[in-house]
Amino acid sequence: MKVARLDEIVTFCDKLLRIPEIKDYDGAVNGLQVENNGEVRRIAAAVDGSLATIDLAIKAKADLLIVHHGLFWGPTHPWTGKRIQMLRSLVKNNLAVYSSHLPLDAHPKLGNNALLCAALGLKQLRPFFLSHGQHIGFQSRVSVARSELARRLGKATGDDPLVIPAGPAICKKIGVVTGGAGGDLKKAAAEGVDTLVTGEGPHWTYAMAEELGMNVLYGGHYATETFGVKALAALLSKKFGIPWGFIDHPTGL
Repeated sequence: MKVARLDEIVTFCDKLLRIPEIKDYDGAVNGLQVENNGEVRRIAAAVDGSLATIDLAIKAKADLLIVHHGLFWGPTHPWTGKRIQMLRSLVKNNLAVYSSHLPLDAHPKLGNNALLCAALGLKQLRPFFLSHGQHIGFQSRVSVARSELARRLGKATGDDPLVIPAGPAICKKIGVVTGGAGGDLKKAAAEGVDTLVTGEGPHWTYAMAEELGMNVLYGGHYATETFGVKALAALLSKKFGIPWGFIDHPTGL
């Protein structure tokens, strides 16, 4: 079985995803979060880095777990309970973890937003949705019925989206930001879109969408962010000649 070097994979990913350049939420640690003995024979990809996905990656005999939502978002101490159990599993089973949050959202080819736009049939994409000083989403001018857009989103994610039909029946300027952008409807509206496709949002966004006169399609936070880790892992598999698999652990959110 072919063996790839972890440091070469990390260097490649850091450059490809512009890890040092893309700003993110305080506490997010993009890049290599946990190292192993330096060798990778199999890659696993998952949306979330958690005790459950780590256990599933170990069962899949992976040496490297690629995730979108990493293990660290703030202070990581004390190392007790489930936290120490997770760390013990990582070390015992020689499993490295690489995380890419906003850098993977924003990537123009491998990113969640670019790939969801492609799945929705949106073309001639332009930057959209400023976050931490850079655009992470895309927008497209197109004429498509709201019902058709919802159908395409359901096909892309595997589940019917929640639709707030507060805008025009024919969508003409669509913004796409995967994940949890529903709380920023005003920001999306200020950029001129009549329809926002994202993952999830709070209860109050229904009334807000009605006030703004904007359609909102919620495809699920998890479901809209499976695209990037799959694409990255597939690219790494091709480049480094090692197999990969997707760890599907849906949250339903």
